[in-house]
Amino acid sequence: MTKKLFIFIVFSIFTTTYSLEANTTKTDQIIDTWVWEKTIGGESNPYISTPKTIGFNKKIVFTSDGKIITYKDDVEIRNSTYEIKKGISFFDQSEKELISFEGKTYIIESLDNQNLIIISNDSEGTRTIYKK
Repeated sequence: MTKKLFIFIVFSIFTTTYSLEANTTKTDQIIDTWVWEKTIGGESNPYISTPKTIGFNKKIVFTSDGKIITYKDDVEIRNSTYEIKKGISFFDQSEKELISFEGKTYIIESLDNQNLIIISNDSEGTRTIYKK
């Protein structure tokens, strides 16, 4: 009986741990400071823009209370809200994770512990890359 109880408890712990990891949302993952690496223009306007080519550094901070703070050379230039939700991609009409802030909506192409890549959800399709 105690062996079965022990196995049940161990199984429950692993199941709970897995469930907590599976429930991590994009909102949880995005909360942090992100440093702009580069922006790549879309097909109709191909270009590459970096801090070196434009002459300043940019970073954005996503907070847990739904704010995004934008910095240019470590000086705050904007403070607004952001929202992450499911929506339709302009490019293939499939459902994607979208993030909206500063009057624009972006597709979250990639988000992990070190990288954030967003694409403007419009005909321009500008891709912006941030790193932690």
